[in-house]
Amino acid sequence: MFVWGTLAAVPGNMRPAQIDAMKPSSRLRPEDIARFRLRRHHLLEEPPADAVTLCRDVCGVQAQVMSAAYLQLWARNHAISKAEISHALWQTRTLVKTSLMRQTLHLIPADEFALYIAALRPSRVAQALRAMARCGVDREEGEALTPLIMDALSQAPLGRAAIAAAVRPKVSKRVRVFMENSWSMIRIPIAEGQICYGAGEGNEVVYVRTDRWLPNASRPKNKMSVTEAQCALFRKYLRAYGPATPADFSHWAGIPMQEAKALGPLLESELVDVFVDQKRCLLLREDLDELQKDAKGKVCIRLLPNFDTYLLAHHDKEHLLSKENYKRVYRNQGWISAVVLVDGEIAGVWSYKPRGKKLAVEVEPFGKLSKVTRAGIEREAGSLAAFFERELKLKIVEGRARL
Repeated sequence: MFVWGTLAAVPGNMRPAQIDAMKPSSRLRPEDIARFRLRRHHLLEEPPADAVTLCRDVCGVQAQVMSAAYLQLWARNHAISKAEISHALWQTRTLVKTSLMRQTLHLIPADEFALYIAALRPSRVAQALRAMARCGVDREEGEALTPLIMDALSQAPLGRAAIAAAVRPKVSKRVRVFMENSWSMIRIPIAEGQICYGAGEGNEVVYVRTDRWLPNASRPKNKMSVTEAQCALFRKYLRAYGPATPADFSHWAGIPMQEAKALGPLLESELVDVFVDQKRCLLLREDLDELQKDAKGKVCIRLLPNFDTYLLAHHDKEHLLSKENYKRVYRNQGWISAVVLVDGEIAGVWSYKPRGKKLAVEVEPFGKLSKVTRAGIEREAGSLAAFFERELKLKIVEGRARL
């Protein structure tokens, strides 16, 4: 168990020396915080939630690798099927796939699309324009690409190559060079919420106009202000990942730290300052009672897939794993391993591979497994095999040398 320290309500005007000297009237154990987050992520045993509810409650499922997105939802509801998720994405369109936090693809509820776009638009458009500027494309030329892209998509959904082919004859040589050497051509209309991802995966990805793709109820009737939307997103983030700092939110959302820091004072009446291992964090006031509940319950053992959103919300990862195992999970080039989660802490990594009628699952624990943990891993792996409609072939490799 990694020790975070004590947690207690902290007056906002206290100096660090005063905080150090404080004897908190209420103390929370690390497992209290972990249990709170596990519950908010639907990782405890509870009535299963549908795909839209899951995406809503965890503030979006990362979908840069679509197979991992499916498994993030399976990890939170073992009864869910790939067909059910695909139906919500491509038929009812109650889920939307688009680029959001950290310029990364996510699945979010369609009825929250306007909120995410409004909160993230300014920073993401600014990032796109800076990328264009490095290629010699000025703001006017960059913004002029959007109506050309929208016109190209007016007839039907198109892939990136088809969009480029339609736009290329209508732009300057300088913009053509940028288009040939950068993937950023569509970043502005995506950041503005004018286009999103249509049906298709892998090499078949297409883009669609949101005014023709999303249900009427999903499109904004009155535009939110940036501040209003960022406050709403910060509330959602704290419900799922609190206690957390403005720096954590900035890291997770991909917005400038200056914007994240400004949200605390705006929500002062709704928040409480808490002290976590000599670090001031924020928590929704309404969640304090739940955090202080007794954390007793069954051991929570889950197999989380690559890039699971539970692993991405905080700048520091000390509450999840030790430094010696950090690189086994948070690897080079932004790759994040699939992990064995035991009561909110990472106890190992795992992988899977379909082999004929079987699903080969290999688990590499970081230490010796208890009988309870081993049994939990076996149950999880069995459910995973059922999700893939295959028979399980499980291998647990203890004591493998670390890279």
